[in-house]
Amino acid sequence: MTSPDQQITKSHFGGLKVAAFESRMAEEMDRLIARYGGQPLVAPSMREIPLEDNHAVFRFGDQLLARQFDMVILLTGVGTRTMVEALKTRQPLDTIKAALARVSLVARGPKPIAALKELGLTPEIAVPEPNTWRDVLQALDDRKPVAGLRVAVQEYGVSNAELLDALRQRGAIVTRVPVYRWALPEDTDPLRQVLDAILAGQVDVVLITNAVQVDHVMQMLSEDNQAERFRQVMRRIVVASVGPTASERLRSHGLPVDLEPSHPKMGILVKEASERAPLLLQQKRPAVL
Repeated sequence: MTSPDQQITKSHFGGLKVAAFESRMAEEMDRLIARYGGQPLVAPSMREIPLEDNHAVFRFGDQLLARQFDMVILLTGVGTRTMVEALKTRQPLDTIKAALARVSLVARGPKPIAALKELGLTPEIAVPEPNTWRDVLQALDDRKPVAGLRVAVQEYGVSNAELLDALRQRGAIVTRVPVYRWALPEDTDPLRQVLDAILAGQVDVVLITNAVQVDHVMQMLSEDNQAERFRQVMRRIVVASVGPTASERLRSHGLPVDLEPSHPKMGILVKEASERAPLLLQQKRPAVL
């Protein structure tokens, strides 16, 4: 009986060197790349840390309990859980759940939906794939226009100015609720080593699973005055992005996007990249010689 690994088709990476900047699931990413025939170079590019000052979350909690919001938009599962954990230091969980149940809850995809389910709550609006900020707006426009509504937005990492501005343009009264932020890893040597390999032309494929990865990579490269060199090298590499949000960030930094998976999932990204990368690489490299 063949194992799942043995059932992989011949259209895999075929020994190509594949770099990725995954942090939380770095070991799984390493295994996936190897499973699909690639030589993995995986280095964490970010670490998730609580905000040192939770005053914004506590202020949100006070306003929520005072019924000063009509809608709460939850952008991430981790952010939702972290927000509730912070609020629990001030209020009983049942009080928090009751307050959330009184407002319209909007969940950006399956992870915040799962976090709400743990609380026994169901969102009024579940934003469909690929769960971008534009999909959030479309879902609201279709089902619950926000004009005149008091809307709290649970943020993650970098603030999404486009989403906040678009909500305000639609007439919403918007309150940011920053819950946690991203930082570079404490030890950046592994990341620097992978970037050096890319700059040296030793990498064939780069996998991007998060928009913040792009910001952190470009931050380090800019500090080393290597950003423009990186852009040039990436034109000869297959760049696979997990979805529209990451792709938008890549393009904003002047970087190419060669493929997105059929669904914005890490496993599907690696599988479909393995199937398409060899041909894409042949197409890209002669074009820039």
